Amino acid sequence: MGKEHRQRPRVDFGKGVGVHIMGIDGTWRRHCAMLDISESGVLLQVEGSMAGLDLKEFFLLLSSTGLAYRRCELIRVNGDQIGARFLKSVEKKKAGTPNDRRQLAESGH
Repeated sequence: MGKEHRQRPRVDFGKGVGVHIMGIDGTWRRHCAMLDISESGVLLQVEGSMAGLDLKEFFLLLSSTGLAYRRCELIRVNGDQIGARFLKSVEKKKAGTPNDRRQLAESGH
């Protein structure tokens, strides 16, 4: 993968860091080596075959329990390496917890 495509500085992991990718629907999972990462994307080396996997969007699992993850969009494939962009989740702003709203109402605001 050419570095000319990169828009942001990356952190390079010499031997790679063990991570997993998983299909959005949870039907497949593969072990990968994370070769480098930036604020906006990642370069992965996938172990095993990618044949038949829907890689358009997938989850990058950064912890063994799956509690740390990023949703990704495939940018390019080069052999066993894939480049992906992180998708930002759109969160609706909540008016606080019920307790926060009650305290606000009690204070007269």
